[in-house]
Amino acid sequence: MHETASLPEHVKGRTLFGHPIGLFVLFLTEMWERFSYYGMRGLLKLYMVNYLFVSGRQLLQGGSERVAGEPGAVIGWSWIQSMLPLDVQGQASVIYGWYTGLVYLTPLLGGLIADRYWGQRKTVVFGGILMAFGHFVMAFENWFFLALLLLILGNGAFKPNISTQVGNLYDEEDPRRDGAFTIFYMGINLGAFICNLVCGTLAAVYGWHYGFAAAGIGMVVGLVIYLWGQRYLAPDLKMATSAAAVGSSTREVASSKLTSEEWRRIGALFVLCTLNIVFWAVYEQQGNTMQTWADENTVWPTVFNFAIPSTWFQSFNPLFIFLFAPLLDMFWLSQARRGKEPSSVAKMAIGCAILGLSFIIMAVAARVVGDGKGSLLWPVVCTLLMTVGELYLSPVGLSLVTKVAPARMVSMMMGMWFLSSFFGNILSGYIGALYGLMQKDVFFGLLTVLGLAAGGAILLMSRPIARATGHAR
Repeated sequence: MHETASLPEHVKGRTLFGHPIGLFVLFLTEMWERFSYYGMRGLLKLYMVNYLFVSGRQLLQGGSERVAGEPGAVIGWSWIQSMLPLDVQGQASVIYGWYTGLVYLTPLLGGLIADRYWGQRKTVVFGGILMAFGHFVMAFENWFFLALLLLILGNGAFKPNISTQVGNLYDEEDPRRDGAFTIFYMGINLGAFICNLVCGTLAAVYGWHYGFAAAGIGMVVGLVIYLWGQRYLAPDLKMATSAAAVGSSTREVASSKLTSEEWRRIGALFVLCTLNIVFWAVYEQQGNTMQTWADENTVWPTVFNFAIPSTWFQSFNPLFIFLFAPLLDMFWLSQARRGKEPSSVAKMAIGCAILGLSFIIMAVAARVVGDGKGSLLWPVVCTLLMTVGELYLSPVGLSLVTKVAPARMVSMMMGMWFLSSFFGNILSGYIGALYGLMQKDVFFGLLTVLGLAAGGAILLMSRPIARATGHAR
């Protein structure tokens, strides 16, 4: 078992709703960072398909007015296009997959830098600055790929280290720990809910770049909150390790080899991350092919002469998280009282299965709607089920990593957790490229099979993983 850093009295003594104030500093920081990330992501594929890579550009998101465009002026596009599928939908899907995938690869490097050199705090600030610049560079169309690079690198520095700091606020066996990650996860989704209403609306009413600029402003707000609230955070693990080293003998400090137990824990996390790849490949269709369906095959209502943009579809997932996360938490507590709560790994298997089953809704929708436009309820009900599957897997996995990973490399292990999302997102892009090549009901049926297969594989491995980690729950 590893121990968290000893908390200063001013951090332990100040609480809000029974949790350290530092949790809510991290909650607000992550909320605004996710506002920026999901605000940009909600526009990304539609921006490429309807504006950036076509000669007849959609002036406003979802609007009918067109202006002349010059895709070849985007620096690097000619070279990248030569390696991609022929149709614009497929090209945009693959780029979307690589972008969202690389966002989850760089946290491995960001975690390593924090663990060995800068500590979590400095690395988070550096990442936030890079991401803010990336959002604002999106205003310059020719520098589109540079903007994506800045966002990818910044997110890699930010993402694993903000999550790790939540765990640093609690002892390993603190009963508030899982609840803290659920609260933190709700912060993620509050930002994801608001951003599409803001960024998507600005893109539809004033133009694409106003939406991207709003995402950049959100990142700046999050960075300011984080800098202000540092006094309420626990010392990062690098700081704690340095302090402990002052009173240790040279031999003790140099003894940094991993124990056999720690290697077993790392191995179990590696297996679990590998199995999660398919989950993320299916789940990330939400911002890819599901957003395309919402844009092309869904009838959106008009309220007080305002045509609701299709990008608002991205807000249903975080809305459902707010509605169902507390209910699911109560359900798990009820199961625990009766001794029937599934283990963390079993919960993740259930999440994969529910995710796969959600796409049966879309397979039926494809049969009913065909090439026309149908009810908004089809993608909304599918998203509702996807959200329940996500709640069974994502926050549970974050909590498990902070409990199981060796203390001196917890940020790097969090980066490894996100590495499964890297491969999953890359795979999601190539799977999404099939959307325009297959019958849609067959495509959604494929997603169902993949989700169920991933759930079955995780369930088969649940007992060996529990034995290796020492966490049966």
